[in-house]
Amino acid sequence: QVQLVESGGGLVQAGGSLRLTCAASGTIFRINDMGWYRQAPGKQRELVAVITSGGSTNYADSVKGRFTISRANAKNTVYLQMNSLKPEDTAVYYCKADHWGTGYWGQGTQVTVSS
Repeated sequence: QVQLVESGGGLVQAGGSLRLTCAASGTIFRINDMGWYRQAPGKQRELVAVITSGGSTNYADSVKGRFTISRANAKNTVYLQMNSLKPEDTAVYYCKADHWGTGYWGQGTQVTVSS
């Protein structure tokens, strides 16, 4: 079993920044892809960014140039640096980790961007 705990969400004004952190714990052999997803009220959960164990990244078009995903493999931790935040970035942000072909999710952290 792998547990994921997110932190770093909060309320910020448009144009501001936040850094999300997701730490994995439990019986871990190898975590492959780690990623961030978000779900706004009334909308489906969507991919924000993903990073492989080798450091390759992929971003949703809506966040390219503003968000940066990174990870510390030795700590089984993934980060999401969010800059130039917009009200439309408001959502619950979820961390996901792929461990031996099984996807694990965190409980989510709320990000609210005021205009």
